[in-house]
Amino acid sequence: MLIPRQKTPNLTLPLVGGGTFDLATDGADLGTVICFFRGLHCPVCATYLKELERLTPEFAKRGVKTVAVSSDGLERSTSMVEKISADTLRVAYDLPLQEARDWGLYISTSRGKTSIGIEEPALFSEPGLFLVNKDGSLFYLAVQSMPFTRPHFSELLAAVDFAIDKSYPARGEYTGAV
Repeated sequence: MLIPRQKTPNLTLPLVGGGTFDLATDGADLGTVICFFRGLHCPVCATYLKELERLTPEFAKRGVKTVAVSSDGLERSTSMVEKISADTLRVAYDLPLQEARDWGLYISTSRGKTSIGIEEPALFSEPGLFLVNKDGSLFYLAVQSMPFTRPHFSELLAAVDFAIDKSYPARGEYTGAV
């Protein structure tokens, strides 16, 4: 289980368009939003990532970088970039499923073609949204077992503003006896 204020797992993956995303050297002034998504087969993911693409410049104004991550390979990830018209949102691919588990993501099995006619991979991770501080410690996380009812990026952006303004710490860090 990931714990706020503690270091997150390493994450180093290739990016669509070239280069590598490496959380340890991402260089964000404040932190990095990591949006794990199910893959090209998921129409909910495409809509969700379009919103993150739209708000990526706003996160950047606050010193927060963004990246979307899936276990899809390069071809499917490139198709997702085209589908959502990603210009500022980085998209990383080839997430090993064991690393997805290390981040606390749920893993699902294929049910064949989705409602948009795209085949699901045999195994893939379900969505998760993380805000990782520039030092690699966890600030925020939300993990789902289904593609539905995801956190809104506009609310996360407002939370970033609040945390900056009030020096609000990550919560949920207590691991002692209860």
